[in-house]
Amino acid sequence: MPLYLSKFSYTPETWGRLIANPEDRGAAARTYIESVGGTLHGFWYAFGTHDGYTLWEAPDNVSMAAVVLAITQGGALSAHETTVLMSVEETLDALRVAGQVKYRPPGA
Repeated sequence: MPLYLSKFSYTPETWGRLIANPEDRGAAARTYIESVGGTLHGFWYAFGTHDGYTLWEAPDNVSMAAVVLAITQGGALSAHETTVLMSVEETLDALRVAGQVKYRPPGA
């Protein structure tokens, strides 16, 4: 199953709600991904550009997109970005196929 790395930031209102009522949002994230047949491999908070990171495994892009859409429509996040991760083997396959693509630069 594909792996996905998500970066997210909460709104100030969400932080306020979590301060008033501390809650393990990793447990919530686990239920979301499991509802589409996936797995949560990690949930971390961080200092920096984003408030947190998650590592997910999902059956396919549609399943992961459904989870992301459900989470982001809730309004608790000020930013969210998900990246599909590729294994070394997948990248090597892509490199081999790329060698067969006859690319022509613009204007050439």
